[in-house]
Amino acid sequence: MSTKRNNKGITARVLTAVLGGALLMSGFSAAQAQSMECSHRGDLAERYCDEDRDLVADLPMDESEWQDPDTLFFSYVPVEDPAVYADVFKPFIKHLEEVTGKDVRYFSAQSYAAQIEALRSGRLQVAGLSTGSVPFGVNIGGFVPFTIMGTEDGEYGYRMQVITRRDSGIKNLDDLRGKTVAHTE
Repeated sequence: MSTKRNNKGITARVLTAVLGGALLMSGFSAAQAQSMECSHRGDLAERYCDEDRDLVADLPMDESEWQDPDTLFFSYVPVEDPAVYADVFKPFIKHLEEVTGKDVRYFSAQSYAAQIEALRSGRLQVAGLSTGSVPFGVNIGGFVPFTIMGTEDGEYGYRMQVITRRDSGIKNLDDLRGKTVAHTE
């Protein structure tokens, strides 16, 4: 596989590692979940079960209840103009089609809530979620996270800039202790 960088600095290899195994995150219907006995759900929605207590939804015990759609839908974190990523992810979508033998289409989610609902309803099978959306994806949408994005040289994570008014009295991160902080993107 090529590791050429796209214009966002994301490599095909990293994208594959981040999203390729996400096919496991397809949910199953509420009727199917209710038909099975569940001794542990944790914080998951009623439609899911977590018998192995790994904090994510288990696949149904009956393999005939597993979903195997002919077309897979992929979405990446919603941004101001989600259509921008349709071109950025073309190499990944092509790769995903090759390794799955399925048609893969890009889903331009207009909001985080729309992305989670698409997961929950089974209209979205592969997704890159923002950090804040992961708990909702897991608990409401049956999402099974398995990795985070990184670079070829091993860097990963997010950077946050703390910006305050000059007269706020906040000069370093310790000055935030005990204060309420709002995050945005």
